[in-house]
Amino acid sequence: MTTKNGIPRREVLRMGAAGAAAAWAATRSKLGLAASKVPIGVQLYSVRKDCEKDLPGTLKALKGFGYEAVEFAGYYGRTAADMRKLLDDHDLKCCGTHTGLDTLEGDTLARTIEYNKTIGNKFLIVPSIPEERRKTAADWKKLAAEFDGLADKVASHGMRIGYHNHNFEFTPIEGTTPWDLFFGGTKKSVVMQVDVGNCIEGGSDPLAVLKKYPGRATTIHVKEYSKTKPEAFVGDGDIAWKDVFAACEAGGTEWYIVEYEHEPALPAVDRCLKNLRAMGK
Repeated sequence: MTTKNGIPRREVLRMGAAGAAAAWAATRSKLGLAASKVPIGVQLYSVRKDCEKDLPGTLKALKGFGYEAVEFAGYYGRTAADMRKLLDDHDLKCCGTHTGLDTLEGDTLARTIEYNKTIGNKFLIVPSIPEERRKTAADWKKLAAEFDGLADKVASHGMRIGYHNHNFEFTPIEGTTPWDLFFGGTKKSVVMQVDVGNCIEGGSDPLAVLKKYPGRATTIHVKEYSKTKPEAFVGDGDIAWKDVFAACEAGGTEWYIVEYEHEPALPAVDRCLKNLRAMGK
């Protein structure tokens, strides 16, 4: 039996994510097909100070660097129509929004859906959970059930719910981890937005996470980690990005989203993208 890419399924299983991605790349080359690239966006939290001062100018700069999309972490007082115009004016897509869990609950959900429809976004990613709602294993199981319900509610609108990690999700709790309680308890349509740098900072292995939950990392945060250079740009730290990207591409990741948390932010995200291009991304 073969996969849809023409690679025998037993070979995919044998080689693992990295090997499968490499084999498919070789197959495409033999067939004369162009290399398949995951598009790259940027999390606007990285350049939040620039956005606060001059959102149109910041979007223009990001497009000039070569970014194809942005992921929002707030809307800077803009209506959905105004934000859509800004995106269109700068030929940028929306690859996600970081939206608080409270904006997805109760009467606010309809407004959140409508805003995201207007700006052309399908990924509603919760960036964190209030501490009082995630203290025990039972809390995480309850959250998993809530996200499953939300996933059903937004599916009819062509959207998906997801969750983004910090580092605490990998701290053991009652014999397991919050990450496994949550993603082991949610349906596959709930997006696992792995923040690679945060994952390593939390003491986990992003490759192991990606392989344990194949096909769940529809978008990932490309954030560097370095033991000796906390301000390292993507590609200048300790992460084996080649292996991470191979696992993502074998698993159907749709967006790489750069996040950088130090100043000066605009030159930094430019450098991160240049480094990714140098890696062939």
